[in-house]
Amino acid sequence: MKKLFLFALILIHSFYVFSTHNRAGEITYKQISTFTFEFTVTTFTNTKPDANGISPADRPNLIIEWGDGTATEVPRNIYIDLPDYYRKNLYIAQHTYAGASTFEVKVEDPNRNEGVDNIPNSVQTVFSIKTILQINPSLGFNNAPTLLNPPVDKAAVGRIFIHNPAAFDEDGDSLSYEMTICTGENGDPIPNYSFPPSSNEPIYIDPIEGNLVWNAPVSEGTYNVAFHINEWRQGIKIGRITRDMQIEVTETDNNPPVLQEQEAICVTAGETVNFQVSAVDPDADKITLTATGGVIEFDDASFTSTPSDSLVTGVFTWNTKCEHVQKQPYNIIFKATDNNSEVNLVDQLSVEITVIGPPPENLILSSTSNYMQLNWDNYSCTNHLGFNVYRSTTAFNFEPGYCEIGVPKYTGFELIKYINNPDTTQFIDNNNEMGLPQGFEYCYIITAVFDNNLESKASSEICGELVRGIPIITNVSVTNHDETNGEIYLEWSKPIEFDTIEYPGDLRYIVQRATGIWGADYEEIAILNNFDLDTFYYDQNINTLVDGYSYRIAIYNDQGPTDAPMTASSMFPKLDGSNKQLKLSIQKNTPWMNTEYEVSRKNPDSDTYHIIGTSETTTFIDTFNLVNKLEYCYRVKSTGHYDLPGIKTPIINESHQNCGMPKDTIPPLPPVLKLQVNCETFNNILTWTIQDDIKEIKNYNIYFGTTYNGEFQLIDSVTDHDTLFYVHIATTLPSGCYAITAIDSSNNESNYSNLACADNCSYYELPNVFTPNGDNKNDLFIPITPFDVVDNYIDKIDLKMYSRWGNLVFETTNPRIEWDGKSKQAKKQLTSGVYYYVCDVYEKRISGIEHRTLVGFVHIFYGNENNIITE
Repeated sequence: MKKLFLFALILIHSFYVFSTHNRAGEITYKQISTFTFEFTVTTFTNTKPDANGISPADRPNLIIEWGDGTATEVPRNIYIDLPDYYRKNLYIAQHTYAGASTFEVKVEDPNRNEGVDNIPNSVQTVFSIKTILQINPSLGFNNAPTLLNPPVDKAAVGRIFIHNPAAFDEDGDSLSYEMTICTGENGDPIPNYSFPPSSNEPIYIDPIEGNLVWNAPVSEGTYNVAFHINEWRQGIKIGRITRDMQIEVTETDNNPPVLQEQEAICVTAGETVNFQVSAVDPDADKITLTATGGVIEFDDASFTSTPSDSLVTGVFTWNTKCEHVQKQPYNIIFKATDNNSEVNLVDQLSVEITVIGPPPENLILSSTSNYMQLNWDNYSCTNHLGFNVYRSTTAFNFEPGYCEIGVPKYTGFELIKYINNPDTTQFIDNNNEMGLPQGFEYCYIITAVFDNNLESKASSEICGELVRGIPIITNVSVTNHDETNGEIYLEWSKPIEFDTIEYPGDLRYIVQRATGIWGADYEEIAILNNFDLDTFYYDQNINTLVDGYSYRIAIYNDQGPTDAPMTASSMFPKLDGSNKQLKLSIQKNTPWMNTEYEVSRKNPDSDTYHIIGTSETTTFIDTFNLVNKLEYCYRVKSTGHYDLPGIKTPIINESHQNCGMPKDTIPPLPPVLKLQVNCETFNNILTWTIQDDIKEIKNYNIYFGTTYNGEFQLIDSVTDHDTLFYVHIATTLPSGCYAITAIDSSNNESNYSNLACADNCSYYELPNVFTPNGDNKNDLFIPITPFDVVDNYIDKIDLKMYSRWGNLVFETTNPRIEWDGKSKQAKKQLTSGVYYYVCDVYEKRISGIEHRTLVGFVHIFYGNENNIITE
């Protein structure tokens, strides 16, 4: 808070004292809740005394500008003194935003250290760093990447310099890198800034690996560069942090050590990563080899190495787990540092390690006459979300390549199902309840699916054919539509090649029936003893109005059933009504392939039907002259065939009859809501416009919630469709969020309108004068805001009052303040004059407790002006 107070003095007295110490820094954050974040400002400052032995100014507090119009003075949590006069400072604070948006978080600190060659007059140039934060609930929580490698390495003239920040993103988001210009006052690019000169190629940063490469410095000096680290999720940029860093370049005969290259590594979760890293020093200096990375800092990976002369070798080991599966590779930064009397130089190596999900194991394929069943072992991971099932009618013998995940399109396999159940070990492919057609080989591959639709390594490929079954059924056709006297005609083809040696004796047909298109509980309904002539059957006295039926024709001899029977069902047109239309979904389970469906609708006041259209699919939508709440009845005739020789064609069958009503199920469009807030009366006035015919609207529902993402409650309804406003009188907090819906004459309720939130009232104001002279008039310094409002809407405050000399004369956390003008130290009345305050106010808002800072001044007057205390 003292920093804000000093800013107030700057504005009034135009007085500024520069400190000269900033070398590097960045701002990172972690998401605590939907709108609350914890920010960490990391700065690296210069601690080297000047020629007169005076140390640079330290900074125990920094001001963080949150990007929403507010700022907070934050004390330093910790500092660590590093070699070469570097001090690492950490400032940590939480902030809650009012809602979803994009915010630029900024820190400005005067000033940069003296003598930065590529920043004109650096000692008079403000040091600033920025981070862009996007709050997007649809993309989930997000944490900024952590930069594990500090920017403290030195460079040498004519030697390539490499720095990698070792950015680790705990959410597994993708990262990209780009150079930018260092910023100064107001976060703007520094005028006349220039990138450091290079002897071979301009300084750059690898956009994927994040290696900052300077090849090579041309002269001694001190240089600052900056780069962005962009964060991506689902193809959307969700955040950006910026590192501003300083590089000291020296003239030396020393050569940096050289790390041996290491290829990128890919492992399946559960495997152990183990490899050696070596470095040599051309000058035979002693080398220290270290490793940095998220899996070392936050997991159980390890790197062991002992400093050695000329040549050093270390071993990296990491036992991977399923929790490590992610799209983004893990980056391990190895650094070799020599120990030279002139200057210590480094070489860095970035090694990417990708962890992929293991494949589902032991696929088993079982076939029937019209569907395939897949089974597999329990999956070896527990953090996956489900499975993808791929199918092809042509075998490919797919073997995944190195680090290849999913099933590529070049295999000819198509995704037919995502199973949203991580515990399942089974899938039945019945072609979306239409049955698989005979005459094809069906091949399958499955993968496990993790967060962000990341797939595992593919399972082995497995293929099989449907069981043809005998005899081959050709007709399951409804011939009479009745609740008790319904009738279905069955027909099949006599087997031409039947193994009478394997199944000797008298043969007969057993007709079995199950209720439902995919019925399972079959019962015997007929025995037909003439194997040559009995190839049809009429199933009579059944209810053909309610549901479909499944049939099996089994062949028996004296010993029992012979070969596997074929299954086929009747067709049942399922009806779904909506506004002035009916959708027919033709349900069936048949082994033949239908090519056309002819749809007929019953004529009014008659038992006759007329054709209204055809469809090549199992879906048909009737929109012709339909009236809501009137009943319409339909039948369907299918035309199909087998791709088998010797079977009759075409195959024609009639469906069941089914009836339904169109009804208005389409809700109105949501209204467009506006909100006017009266902070004095605590009345919130809602007005809205509608996007539909107002005559179709019956009433409006008013919903209210105390937070952005909390539960909304219905608080009232407006029953006149011409009334487009509503006044809500708040009984407690005037803040909150509103949404309204429109209800039409069919009782369809629209979606919520846009949210309109009342949260722009500032409930706490302070006066600029008071007269503590004992006349019982304005004797206390208290808020202008009434006490009942203060007590209800202010959680707490932190007020500090200063004299014009910067001395603390009073402080309190009491929201009512009630200061009588006495000095905190002397307990006596202060002299008349101007006093400055910094007040942190914590208000109750719809997002929770919100913090803002008030900076201002107050005049103390007495009338006789005889007070003696001066602070």
